Amino acid sequence: MIHSRILIVAFILLQQQFTFAAPAPVSSVSIASDVSAAPAPPHSTSTPTKTSTSTAATSSFTAGLTSDDPNDSFINEFQNETPEAIRGSLGATVIGPQNIDLDRQSADFLAPPSTDAGSVPNAKWPFSLSHNRLQTGGWARQQNGKRSLLHIPHKYRSKDDFPKKVGTMPIATQIAGVNMRPLPIDSRELHWHSIGEWGYVLKGTARITAMTAEGNNYEADIETTFNRPSQNQGDVWYFPAGVPHSIQGMDTIADGTEFLLVFDSGDFSEDDTFLLSDWLAHTPKEVLAKNFKTSIQAFDNIPANQLYIFPGTVPPSVDKDEVSDPQGHANPALSVAWSQSARTSLPGGSVKVLDSTNFPISKTIAAADVMVEPGHMREMHWHPIQDEWSYFMYANVFLNRVGSL
Repeated sequence: MIHSRILIVAFILLQQQFTFAAPAPVSSVSIASDVSAAPAPPHSTSTPTKTSTSTAATSSFTAGLTSDDPNDSFINEFQNETPEAIRGSLGATVIGPQNIDLDRQSADFLAPPSTDAGSVPNAKWPFSLSHNRLQTGGWARQQNGKRSLLHIPHKYRSKDDFPKKVGTMPIATQIAGVNMRPLPIDSRELHWHSIGEWGYVLKGTARITAMTAEGNNYEADIETTFNRPSQNQGDVWYFPAGVPHSIQGMDTIADGTEFLLVFDSGDFSEDDTFLLSDWLAHTPKEVLAKNFKTSIQAFDNIPANQLYIFPGTVPPSVDKDEVSDPQGHANPALSVAWSQSARTSLPGGSVKVLDSTNFPISKTIAAADVMVEPGHMREMHWHPIQDEWSYFMYANVFLNRVGSL
């Protein structure tokens, strides 16, 4: 059996270290088999002066005791049989239309354990169900907590009372994600947005360029040695809010690059970014000519609409591609070779953490790359003030959550 590999991302309200406890072997978790009422008071060492007989009932839980049913998931059984909405004496067969493939992937939605309360919002979304934006040069799909303005009827766009601008996973209010894939030498156009961007290369090599508000330039090749059994995967970049940047696919062997983007706001939409081509297309050419002190004819070939992802040309190596930088290079660095960081071995798996202590520029997002061995588990835990957003790179896991309103 192959281990499970999970990229866990946290939204950080305040700059701090991201701590992580060990994945624990299942055998190390002890569950009491007998639950009793509150312990009796200790015996008194003094002799009572008066005795009496109490007629009070024996103390007991008002709600009774929990079931001894282990509540195992049916995900394995459902792979070899038709999934049914039955658990023990509860439920019934499905006699209407049924999406068997989806029910097999969501066994605990169809036949939830008896401990299920039914009121915790859905926290799972496959990118396979996200709308994919196809471009000349690549594609992009996203998960967020709101619907893009491009998909909202125009008559509602300026109204505050639009009925639920709900996205693919409404529970994700602090974090949104994008999966993007440019072809070799093709580029995600120079753009910027009002929130921070954290990027993780899934495969191939990407060249990033950026310029800070202080005028510092930054250019680097970000790569990965992705391989399913590999312990090393994914270098990372972080662009603070307002920093203009571009991303170009570089690796012709891996046929370009594919990466995961994480944004520190659940309302983010990849369709609403500020693009250089969009800005120029909506600025009168007379203004452009005056601004750049040239003729209007110099802008005859600018695109009428945004490019987003577009075909490019092979760039020189980074050391030969650098431009004049009178303000100096961006410091701290906007990228880190996380793929080269050592993993910490723990009982049941391994982990490595990336936060502002070892990647100082990333003030709003921290991450843990977690491997859990078959039959082991990530210990029960919670984050008092931070949201957690997980990306399963390859895994077959049972995820349990408890929520409170």
